[in-house]
Amino acid sequence: MTRNSPLPDAAPELPDASTQMEGFQQVREAHRLELIEDYVELISDLIHSIGEARQVQIAERLGVAQPTVAKMLKRLEADGYVQLRPYQGTLLTDKGEAMAQYSRARHQLVESFLLALGVDEDSARRDAEGMEHHVSQATLDAFRHYLDRHGR
Repeated sequence: MTRNSPLPDAAPELPDASTQMEGFQQVREAHRLELIEDYVELISDLIHSIGEARQVQIAERLGVAQPTVAKMLKRLEADGYVQLRPYQGTLLTDKGEAMAQYSRARHQLVESFLLALGVDEDSARRDAEGMEHHVSQATLDAFRHYLDRHGR
């Protein structure tokens, strides 16, 4: 790879098919859960900070239309993550709150790691939002180990 080019100088050697397949499966599963995790984490944040999570607030913070939120909330309810209360907002079930807490902790760990590497706060926050869904537990453990070793 040349210094100014993100492309390698030569084509990389392909991993064996099963190894490559596992990587793609991991990414597909992360994509499947990403939206669910974003919703439950935001709902949890809203409930804990202002006492309620209404569709209009969720839509505003995610930058999507209210019908999109309504459709997703019905899916989350069917999957056991939320309890919908007409005209009163959304509550998280124990399953939903557990996912929100795990997602929040993962986000904070990735963000802390990026900050420890010298990434600016705004970039670290935004980058962690995407990265948190795609890192393996082994990578999270390595981030934690690095931070523990470097006193952060």
